[in-house]
Amino acid sequence: MALWQSEYPFGSHYLTIGAHRMHYVDEGRGDQPIVCVHGNPTWSFYYRAIVKHFQNTQRVVAVDHLGCGLSDKPQKYPYALAQHISNLQLLWQTLDLRRITLVVHDWGGAIGLGAAIAEPQRIERIVLLNTGAFPPPYIPWQIAACRIPLLGPFAIRGLNLFCRGALRMAIARKKKLSPIASSGLLAPYNNWANRIAVSRFVADIPTRPSDPTWQLLEQIETNLSRLAHLPIMMIWGMKDWCFRPDCLERFSHHFPQADIVRLQDVGHYVMEDAPEDVLQHLERFVNPSNAQAH
Repeated sequence: MALWQSEYPFGSHYLTIGAHRMHYVDEGRGDQPIVCVHGNPTWSFYYRAIVKHFQNTQRVVAVDHLGCGLSDKPQKYPYALAQHISNLQLLWQTLDLRRITLVVHDWGGAIGLGAAIAEPQRIERIVLLNTGAFPPPYIPWQIAACRIPLLGPFAIRGLNLFCRGALRMAIARKKKLSPIASSGLLAPYNNWANRIAVSRFVADIPTRPSDPTWQLLEQIETNLSRLAHLPIMMIWGMKDWCFRPDCLERFSHHFPQADIVRLQDVGHYVMEDAPEDVLQHLERFVNPSNAQAH
């Protein structure tokens, strides 16, 4: 057994989409599932602490986007925001998930909120972790460097610099991740072919209004008002150089009633840098009656 599997002792489930299989974790039972949607370059392993914490009291579903985690990694596939949203909706429909507590991070924000806007009747509450759902107001140099033609894809797929760099650059409170966490985050992306989606997520970041993904992100942001009536919590690592605090403030304009938690010394990988903090706030948000009882 690989080192990381000791922290990821969950059964594997698959949804067939066309010719490919999309992997997801589905633990626990209940009619108010927590659905976790990851970004790039993570996978459902990133949410292992949430699955472990809640699986004895309610259902937790954590998806691996096609090309990511334990899902198939087709080399010829439309890896774009619109496709990922469609795949997530299909999962919700297939499992008939309702009264969802939606937890999103990084690209998972645009994917999860895009699906939520399309099917708001499925959503009970929302938790945002250092994410975005609007055209990028800036592109950090670390990301821009990975978009240089030829050099960028080689750095991501050949040298694995994007995944490996994130292990250091996406945390702030911790000096370094544990060997188990590092090996788990890297495990699915162990060769050129398996890093296809990591590269394509970076390439899908739009830079101009004529880009299809820019237009889709504009549509998602315009329609965030459809979700504003829901209970919303935003837990933000304030030392994140990628989804900086101004992304949090942009969301706060759309969700003025949101419960905002600012973790001042935490970086982009909130679930790796401060899992105990997130679980504490998530518990009181998802189960307020339990929090009051204590």
